[in-house]
Amino acid sequence: MVNAQCLPVYALALLPRNLRLAEALRTMPSATTLSADFEQLALPLFASLYNHAFWLTRNQAEAEDLVQETFTKALRAFDTFESGTNFKAWIFRILRNTFLTTRAGIGASRTVFLEDHPDTFDTATVGATPEDILIRLDNQAALHTALEQLQPQLREALLLCDVEGIKYKDIALILDVPIGTVMSRISRARRTLRQILLPQFGESL
Repeated sequence: MVNAQCLPVYALALLPRNLRLAEALRTMPSATTLSADFEQLALPLFASLYNHAFWLTRNQAEAEDLVQETFTKALRAFDTFESGTNFKAWIFRILRNTFLTTRAGIGASRTVFLEDHPDTFDTATVGATPEDILIRLDNQAALHTALEQLQPQLREALLLCDVEGIKYKDIALILDVPIGTVMSRISRARRTLRQILLPQFGESL
């Protein structure tokens, strides 16, 4: 897995093109509506949540609405959050569950994904991680385009792991799938991403 200390630069680099954090923040609920404890935990994750929401929805306005609703739901349910547990995984799960109630999310949840079947698991780590590729290429446009070509289920698992630095067990909780499925998706995503970039950059990968 990617060193979590290296993740912030990578995560910011993958913010959707033509979108800026300032734009996203205008959808943030008024600070007066946020409890101090919730604000301390949630606000630092806003950029990550917005970034992930955009990859889920592929639409700026829908991503803004999704983050807004996620913060509203998370604030209402904050008294159920167990102190000392992973808040990031908790709120990302709320984000994804909220997405699944949208039209796009309902359609995505009905998609049968071959990699979810146990007999197709391939959990071996293959090649470089996307972070390694990013450092070597220093080409954000190429990486962004390659990520767009991944199947949504693969891309989501990959982003949660290699961009957000979330552990496999917490990704399994967010996605509501077995940990073996998480490992399989991440392995295939890394391999596929490398295959997509290989013709353009050759053995430099």
